[in-house]
Amino acid sequence: KGFEFTLMVAGESGLGKSTLINSLFLTDLYPDRVVPPAAERIKRTVQIDSSTVEIEERGVKLRLTVVDTPGYGDAIDNSDSFQQIIRYIDEQFERYLKDESGLNRKNIIDNRVHCCFYFIS
Repeated sequence: KGFEFTLMVAGESGLGKSTLINSLFLTDLYPDRVVPPAAERIKRTVQIDSSTVEIEERGVKLRLTVVDTPGYGDAIDNSDSFQQIIRYIDEQFERYLKDESGLNRKNIIDNRVHCCFYFIS
């Protein structure tokens, strides 16, 4: 069966988040990603993007989910930009608790955030 791991990356645009993830797991998680110009990034708010890839090495399967936060830290006033990230993390834990409390617990998908890389410029 293997195991599941969810990694969140947060930080300003252009700090190398995607490059680090692609290098760590020797995969291209974002083959079709288009980087928006600076004028579009100014207006954008924090959004949550999730990408899942299945990796197998030496017979061990890993279902890797990378949660990216484009737009985080790009605004002039970042005082509330973390709220959407906290809400997402809380929602995933609540969903997992609800699934664990149910009758059918065989096919639970664990999307809880297990680790968060925070990039500082």
